[in-house]
Amino acid sequence: MKPQTIILIILLISFAVGICIYPQMPDKMASHWNAQGEVDGYMSKFWGVFLMPTVSVGLFLLFLLMPKIDPLKANIEKFRKYYDGFIVMMIAFLFYAYALTIAWNLGFVFNMTQFMMPAMGLLFYYIGILTEKAKRNWFIGIRTPWTLSSEKVWNKTHNIGGKLFKAVGVIALLGIFFPKQMLFFVFFPVIFVAGYLIVYSYVEFQKEKKV
Repeated sequence: MKPQTIILIILLISFAVGICIYPQMPDKMASHWNAQGEVDGYMSKFWGVFLMPTVSVGLFLLFLLMPKIDPLKANIEKFRKYYDGFIVMMIAFLFYAYALTIAWNLGFVFNMTQFMMPAMGLLFYYIGILTEKAKRNWFIGIRTPWTLSSEKVWNKTHNIGGKLFKAVGVIALLGIFFPKQMLFFVFFPVIFVAGYLIVYSYVEFQKEKKV
């Protein structure tokens, strides 16, 4: 089955679920949870039910558009199957979060953070795979002035970046057992990796200039 077909099925299921459960939803729906898994945001029933499916459609269209308008779109085609796989993963991730939100508002009690950890772990691990496969382009990958200016720096940064994002995915999975420490198992590792890769790409570019 083609990735686009899988995504369309997920989107159709999202809207179908929304239409079916709409009458059962409270007028004010829980829509956001903090790092401890506690509700700290609400929205109206209509947006609580249909915002996530609508955002998913918007993201899907955006992901389809990016390869078409990228000046280096020929490079994207070299890792297109991994990029399409990422789109499926992202839409599935949003559907999973949507399903948990619906379940919570139907009255099921669970730790939202703990249930989100596996999905985040898998998503970040796949981002690692995509990062390792990505060729130089303007939309996908670790896009710093130095990676975009040098294919060699791009390749070295994405090689190590892929490994680091896979590590973030594994760490996030371990966070299942420590749901109240989400900052330490997801956000801090992501911030560290992002900062490290920016500095790494700059250092590698400077080394290349000296050669």
